[in-house]
Amino acid sequence: MEQDQPATPVDGDGTAARSREPAFNLPRGLTSVLLFLVAIHAIRTYVLPETLDQEVILNFAFLPARYTIPLGEQGLVWLWTPVTYSFLHGSWEHLIFNIFWMVAFGAPVVRRIGVPRLAVFWCLSATAAVALHVVFHWGEMAVVIGASGVVSGFMGAAARFVFSPSGRISRQFAHLNRRLWLMETLANRSVLIFTGIWFLTNFLVGLGLFSLGGAGSVAWEAHIGGFVFGFFLFGLFDPRD
Repeated sequence: MEQDQPATPVDGDGTAARSREPAFNLPRGLTSVLLFLVAIHAIRTYVLPETLDQEVILNFAFLPARYTIPLGEQGLVWLWTPVTYSFLHGSWEHLIFNIFWMVAFGAPVVRRIGVPRLAVFWCLSATAAVALHVVFHWGEMAVVIGASGVVSGFMGAAARFVFSPSGRISRQFAHLNRRLWLMETLANRSVLIFTGIWFLTNFLVGLGLFSLGGAGSVAWEAHIGGFVFGFFLFGLFDPRD
């Protein structure tokens, strides 16, 4: 059954009004986040000396080895790095790659849940992403940075509502769609194809067949952790039940 589309807006004289939506229109909350990410990377790249930038990495990037040390024998860095790593990127290419996918999948999610829920969703999806990563890389010294886990969370969340029950995508009004029940989602051919391609791509990345976004070694397990979080737990954030 097709979703009902919002009525065409009309002017005072009853004639249909032309859409006043700009061609490129992002939610303000998402725009602010993207500008924040760009500002952080620009400051690290062009302002901070290398020694100070290394301090930033040490204190705000995620490091699995940190959790092998008794928490009482270290500072509180372990407490915030499961979130703050998502604001750092390894290169402009890495950042632009994440921004591209955040615009595509984050925009409908942010339009749907609003800024306050976005803040919670960001923190929890980032944490879920590295939680799965650390399971496979316990005690390793490899640094994890980048918003890819959150982007994957957006993708998983969007899969629950951007497709109509018939499998079509309503691009302009996707955020107004009814959220599919879990069994409906798993039975939706378009969702299954999208999810299958997404997981296959990440498994190929894990096998080292290609990389994503010029980020060097890719924490593909974190991508899966973020996607699973968004896919199964988006209902906790969704105001449109």
